[in-house]
Amino acid sequence: MKTYWKWVVMGVFGLGLAGMTAEEPQPLEIGAAAPDFSLPGVDDKTYSLKDFADAKVLVVIFTCNHCPTAQAYEKRIMKLVEDYTPKGVAFVAISPNDPLALRLDELGYTDLNDSFEEMKRRAGYMKFNFPYLYDGDNQEVSRQYGPVATPHAFVFDAERKLQYRGRIDNNENEDKVTSFDLRNALEAVLAGAPVPIDTTRPFGCSIKWNDKRDSVKEFMEKLAREEVKVQPIDVKGIAELVRNQSENYRLINVWATWCGPCVTELPHLVEIYRMYRHRNVELITISADDPKDGDKVLTFLKKQQASNPNYHYSGTDKDALMDAVDAQWAGAIPHTILVKPGGGIIYRHTGEIDPLEVKRAIVGQIGRTYSR
Repeated sequence: MKTYWKWVVMGVFGLGLAGMTAEEPQPLEIGAAAPDFSLPGVDDKTYSLKDFADAKVLVVIFTCNHCPTAQAYEKRIMKLVEDYTPKGVAFVAISPNDPLALRLDELGYTDLNDSFEEMKRRAGYMKFNFPYLYDGDNQEVSRQYGPVATPHAFVFDAERKLQYRGRIDNNENEDKVTSFDLRNALEAVLAGAPVPIDTTRPFGCSIKWNDKRDSVKEFMEKLAREEVKVQPIDVKGIAELVRNQSENYRLINVWATWCGPCVTELPHLVEIYRMYRHRNVELITISADDPKDGDKVLTFLKKQQASNPNYHYSGTDKDALMDAVDAQWAGAIPHTILVKPGGGIIYRHTGEIDPLEVKRAIVGQIGRTYSR
């Protein structure tokens, strides 16, 4: 699977900035007709307004994978679908984000980016009960609706006139919700009554319009300039790293330049580090190469732009190395562990990692939302 930074670079340099604009669209006005669309869903079907023609009410929610606020509302949206579908309400979710306009440091609360491929993974993992559509390539539909954040809900009556736009409710933390704005709007529209408050302000992540690709390019260039270095370390030093008396989660990877799976997985580990390092997550690599091959180790790490802490085992006793890292490690490399603050291995894997599995292990500890 291609890593995030590779397709970002391809998008920035290969696709260019044609058609981009810095002007953000305005939200659709109350009373306006629902703009039609023809968008692919994660089920590989193409959806348009006619697919919801029999519904008394249509709810269009702009949401996405990566946003912690959007993730906080996923189960609430599924509950709304469950409660209101029998009443004749149809729901459709649209991801408006250009995945090439999303920086790695904006992915610190998620295990997935906003590409169509990863939308499919998110929908399958969460078992979404609503169509989830992709509008990230040209964003024409999203610009007509004008969402300002994710999630942002739009409610249309039987004539497909907009009767409500705004938040789903008034708190990201479900236990603290006091105003069920979307439910209130649905009840009013179903009853043929005016919506008491037809416009509210959504709260969440900004829409990643394609004019933000420049910021991704600048971010990647900044990362490429970070210093890459390697320090020697002995068994005692390694044991201290694993003891982890810091406040950070430590992802520790033992690798070698002569190990094929090690070489293949390192770009994924660097990507993971760039995603989560602002959330008390460290990546520490330990090379098991022969101590005399320090130049080879540093050259490879520089090629990978691995600006995280890197070490080169200075000893030759591999049993001692394994004991210092993980008593349960059978011996093959690469070997990766996740150590919690204060010590204690909470994830381990021998062999090439599944990046998504590692990301989920990390996010499962540090949390997906701001409220945690």
